[in-house]
Amino acid sequence: MDLVLLSRLQFAVATCFHFLFVPLTLGLSFFVAIVETLYVRTGNEEYKKMARFWGKLLTINFAIGIATGLTLEFQFGTNWAGFSAYVGDIFGSLLAIEASIAFLLESTFLGIWIFGWNRVSPKFHAASIWVVALASNFSAWWIMVANSWMQHPVGYTIVNGRAQLVDFWAVITQPFAILAFLHTVCSGYILASFFVLAITSYHLLKKNHVEAFSKIFKAAAIFALIVTTSEVVIGDFQGKEVAATQKTKVAALESHWETKAGASFHVLLFPDVDNERNYFEMFEVPKFLSWLLYSDSNAEVKGLKDFPKELRPPVVPVFLAFRAMVGLGFLFVFIAFLAWLKRKDPVGSPWLLKVLLYILPLPYITPILGWIVTEVGRQPWVAWGLLKTSDAVSRISTPQVAVSLAGFIILYTLLGIANFYLLMVYAKRGLGPAK
Repeated sequence: MDLVLLSRLQFAVATCFHFLFVPLTLGLSFFVAIVETLYVRTGNEEYKKMARFWGKLLTINFAIGIATGLTLEFQFGTNWAGFSAYVGDIFGSLLAIEASIAFLLESTFLGIWIFGWNRVSPKFHAASIWVVALASNFSAWWIMVANSWMQHPVGYTIVNGRAQLVDFWAVITQPFAILAFLHTVCSGYILASFFVLAITSYHLLKKNHVEAFSKIFKAAAIFALIVTTSEVVIGDFQGKEVAATQKTKVAALESHWETKAGASFHVLLFPDVDNERNYFEMFEVPKFLSWLLYSDSNAEVKGLKDFPKELRPPVVPVFLAFRAMVGLGFLFVFIAFLAWLKRKDPVGSPWLLKVLLYILPLPYITPILGWIVTEVGRQPWVAWGLLKTSDAVSRISTPQVAVSLAGFIILYTLLGIANFYLLMVYAKRGLGPAK
């Protein structure tokens, strides 16, 4: 393995591990805030127990997320010095805002929430978790703006071989960033809703606090149906934006080789990269690909053959990750619809409760697939059309990166095991002795 590949793998490992925890924080923080607000408004102690229960799971997840996220920003200096030097004026400012405002608010008020029970007023305590929820999503906004600039650079000029910011407003308001943010946070809400549904299903199967967990199930089922269907709509809009700005990525996503007006969509196919074709193409829908990408059934869709091989992303991993992500997305809509149908009497459908419990890993996997599509699909560029990945890497020795990569894998595996073990232990405890 060469230096570039090892550095990419190291960043990928750090990102994927980190993104096992971030999406849950985005959604679960709002859920805890809503439950505690109900406690403040009604004085019902059952809501307080639920807020503390779900908040404990949020805190565990948040702590491990912080531990895995801090190393990401350091890697821009240690492993990607070329990138930092070239686009640091733009990228650095966005990360600085995220760290100095969003992350500071998030961490500070989570500390108040954790240690503030019976020390601050109930209203202030509830307000603190609302700040955590809003700040965590605000943090995601700045991260996605920074990443979107890498996908579609805007508002810059090149001075002395470096990108310099000239239009901050263009950077933070471009459609690519807005849609990427909505798509990402919605995936977090989906994970949170299925996380809540899985844990409530476990306790309903055990007949623990049936009344309380039935209420939670109903709320989570409604929310799950809203966010899963919203994700499909947002994903469609984002796909059209990618088609307008990253034509090689779109061609790889669909394993589309020949430029064609009125391009067909195939439900089943598999790329044959060596021969620049597909091994097979089944269940053709005429002109549907053109309509999906451009809302015009006669629009021209560029094929991979129109681009030099060295400027194409790796087709197979991008294609497979995209198909798996989309397939899981529609599966979530279907399961959320079933949960919504059974929301009034979930205990009467033990088969559904078991399904919701056993599929919990899938909403964790889906955001990782999304990052594979986003980042691998951008190759060979680290900043689209401006800077290649091979020119962005730090000039350090390959063995150094190999050793640090191995260290990351070992450390993050241990942290991941610790996180999910603690989540499992405290999730099983529920609201206390069964009633």
